[in-house]
Amino acid sequence: MPKRILFTLIAGLLVTVLGLGAQAALAADPPYKVLVFSKTAGFRHDSIPVGIQMVRDLGAANNFTVDATEDAAAFTTANLAQYKVVIFLSTTGDVLNAAQQTAFESYIGSGGGYVGVHAAADTEYDWPFYGQLVGAWFASHPAIQQVTVRVDDQTHPSTTGLPAAWVRTDELYNYRTNPRGVARVLARLDESTYTGGSMGADHPITWCHPFQGGRAWYTGLGHTQQSYAEPLFRGHVLGGIRWAAGVAAGDCGGGGPTPTPTPTVTPNPGTTQAEAFTSQFGTQVVAKASARGGQAVGYIENGDWLGFSGVSTAGVTGFSARVASAGVGGTIQVRSGSATGTLLGSIAVAPTGGWENWATVSGTLTGTATGPLFLAFTGGAGSLFDIDEFTLVKGPTPTPTPTPSDPVPTVKLLSQGRPVTVSSTENAGTPGSAAVDGNAGTRWSSAFSDPQWISVDLGAPHPVSRVKLTWEAAYGKAYRIETSTDGTTWTPAYTTTASDGGVDDITLSTNVSARYVRVYGTQRATGYGYSLWELEVYGY
Repeated sequence: MPKRILFTLIAGLLVTVLGLGAQAALAADPPYKVLVFSKTAGFRHDSIPVGIQMVRDLGAANNFTVDATEDAAAFTTANLAQYKVVIFLSTTGDVLNAAQQTAFESYIGSGGGYVGVHAAADTEYDWPFYGQLVGAWFASHPAIQQVTVRVDDQTHPSTTGLPAAWVRTDELYNYRTNPRGVARVLARLDESTYTGGSMGADHPITWCHPFQGGRAWYTGLGHTQQSYAEPLFRGHVLGGIRWAAGVAAGDCGGGGPTPTPTPTVTPNPGTTQAEAFTSQFGTQVVAKASARGGQAVGYIENGDWLGFSGVSTAGVTGFSARVASAGVGGTIQVRSGSATGTLLGSIAVAPTGGWENWATVSGTLTGTATGPLFLAFTGGAGSLFDIDEFTLVKGPTPTPTPTPSDPVPTVKLLSQGRPVTVSSTENAGTPGSAAVDGNAGTRWSSAFSDPQWISVDLGAPHPVSRVKLTWEAAYGKAYRIETSTDGTTWTPAYTTTASDGGVDDITLSTNVSARYVRVYGTQRATGYGYSLWELEVYGY
């Protein structure tokens, strides 16, 4: 594929921009309009009104006007054309129909700006375009608590006024995927400073990227009402708006600075998606339905490279990659330590006849190395090839003598026959106890309103690893799985706004210790109540 080349006009205006704080109004900013969209189809944050007022205040001080709506009918091609930026402010669930989605896609493709705040990542799970635009979808969150935010890039308009270690209190999202492969990460959560994080040393919380002709900026912060009165947070969002509007320059290419500490090196790497790089030069992540995982690394030219700080080259003896090329082809150099480090082997890539025609190339690796993996690309002029995934082969090593270990605990059903509490029942024939009696012919059914819940007491704290819900025809479209040790304070372990009924078999991202497990429904899929044949909780 041809390389996308971005031309930047550097003018005297940029000199004026440099050195101004994140909240300072720029006389050079042309007037523009911003739309704040806050429709919710799931949980509704009580911070939305103060968030809207914050954006209005920022606009009054920074030369942009603000319209705010919860009406999805505003999403027409003609109406959106008047706005430089559309802000999704803690939206939840499915908020746009197909025609409105198409209009928004056209808006972004025409150069529009997107700003997502907090629960904007808990939105439109069945719309792939939106998932790519926002960068990562919400997975879970612990209780509100204090955290240290590590600001890795202090040069972007949204982070230039922030300290490198930004201490604040908020609700802290875990995400289903790490957006670093598709966006520039500006700030991340330090999981050593709070409890309940599930993404490890690299836990992005703010990021940005150019997307299909437009610009997208997202922050996972902003749950609490207090956030919107904090000067640093207000400046943070203002910088995101100005960058998305195209009136402030900022680097949003690549994955962002490599966080410290770096991820733990994997001793036996196996198969890795190419878009999981931790550093790169010259390439871009591209969406491809034919790629495994839906993405690949493309726009590869001579001299480009990828780095994988979490993949070790120790003991590797072979390499294979899934590639496609309608270009000139080229060579993959497998190196250790850096893009110019120890060369372990070179694998030739011939044209495959199309960018969707995948082929596997492989080769032998030699030499002794222990550093992280780098793939360097060489070839002629123009685009060389795309790479989907690769596999490192590790040579045989002596089998170590096994050491005695404690028996592995057996996963078992914890909920059957246990006491149940419910918010309501439809009638005497559908009690809560029917959901844990092991009988597939009996069920619990609630009153015909939202919200409703059912809670089971496991009798003592257990590590809980899995929850299985077998729905009757009246199911919950949006609900949370919550856990508690005392039956009073609840922590979300799983959230969905797009269940399609049937059987929801949920593996929790981490084993949580809980005595009580609750299914808390926020949106019914039908006009009836919530109806469960069985609620099964598994653990140890």
